[in-house]
Amino acid sequence: MSNSSKSARWGFQRFVASSVAEGFLHEPVIMQGMSGAEVSRNGRSYVNFSGINYLGWQQDARVLDAFVESARRYGLSTGGSRATQGICEPHLRLENMLSTLHGKERTLSFASGMLANIGFINAMTAKFGFSSRSAIDNRDAVLIFDRECHWSLWKAASHLKFGESLLAFKHNDVTDLTAVLAKLGGRKAIVVFESLYSSDGSVAPIGEILDVCQRFDALSYIDDANGFMVYGSPQRPFHEQFRHMRRADFIMVSLSKSVGLEGGAISGSAEFIDAFEVLSGTSIFTAAIQPPTADLAVFIIERLRANPWIMEDYLDRSAMFRLKLQASGLRLNDTASYITSVMIGRDDKAEQVRQALEQQGFCVPIFRYPAVKPNQALMRLILHRLHTEPQIDRFVASLKDLLGQGASRDAIAGAEFVGHRQR
Repeated sequence: MSNSSKSARWGFQRFVASSVAEGFLHEPVIMQGMSGAEVSRNGRSYVNFSGINYLGWQQDARVLDAFVESARRYGLSTGGSRATQGICEPHLRLENMLSTLHGKERTLSFASGMLANIGFINAMTAKFGFSSRSAIDNRDAVLIFDRECHWSLWKAASHLKFGESLLAFKHNDVTDLTAVLAKLGGRKAIVVFESLYSSDGSVAPIGEILDVCQRFDALSYIDDANGFMVYGSPQRPFHEQFRHMRRADFIMVSLSKSVGLEGGAISGSAEFIDAFEVLSGTSIFTAAIQPPTADLAVFIIERLRANPWIMEDYLDRSAMFRLKLQASGLRLNDTASYITSVMIGRDDKAEQVRQALEQQGFCVPIFRYPAVKPNQALMRLILHRLHTEPQIDRFVASLKDLLGQGASRDAIAGAEFVGHRQR
């Protein structure tokens, strides 16, 4: 069978070609240098609103020096999985620090937040045994997700039958969650939700959800990827919601946002976390976080704890950024978190807007289907700590011309949607 026949049989070439033609796919951006408030691509500099490492730690000389020093001591990898090679001292320090922060007995670190989420679902629904005595079977568990949970959680649960072992409740709707749990008749259940959602920037009613979990004797798992080290202090927004975080049975964090690195972790009671090392699969069968990365995570978290003004100044600037966008007549997400979403609507229009902004020197992320519902596209904006006021003002002015109230329909005509790979 020829290569073309094989390709036609499986359909990948057709899928890619049609997806590119409709603007759903384009070649990944190749950055020249590091990401930050600006990025360089093809010799041109762009003001960057796509990055999630928004505190700019990799532009901090002390942070880079700390990484290099740790790399010289611990190397660049553990040399194997947790089971075969073990972990390094930095992993243990990071896990102990997170346990203390969350008020939990133990923490297990993973190479990414996604692997942590996938590993958790694997572990909580596993049937496995070393022997007839050393065995576990939790296939009777019921998982209840907030409808807006991250893709990694839904993907991890794709082996479960929806409507039986996998249920959902309306986004941030405590009444609906109560109704779902009430119908389970006491089956063992795990409620899974996020503290702060990455598409609409909404904050979960954490305390109320945990109250319902306690009422029905359900376990609770909070994906705190977006809120970790951001909210929770009394002087910061959403304290009323985040002050309940420690009540959750499990807390997952990602190191890619406020800490600006890569990695994830789950904190909980030791009896669960001990078993997760084996049952997650994403711990025992793959490498751990790089040792100097784990070491640097501890260094940065300590910096944030010792200097709360860093995050508070960032949140103040994020709030001002949102006010400027609102004043320009843009339609924004309802919740005033540091994640600001500009509502666009049609998928094709969203791609036109992205291209128009790119031509003006801005890098922005567009969320289209399947990240959001069809024709409910949005632009997810995260301010970088090192953005200058002139950069912000120029960006807001450009957005106002494209999307603000009274904006001309011809404003994006120069970026007519052509549906081909971006150069």
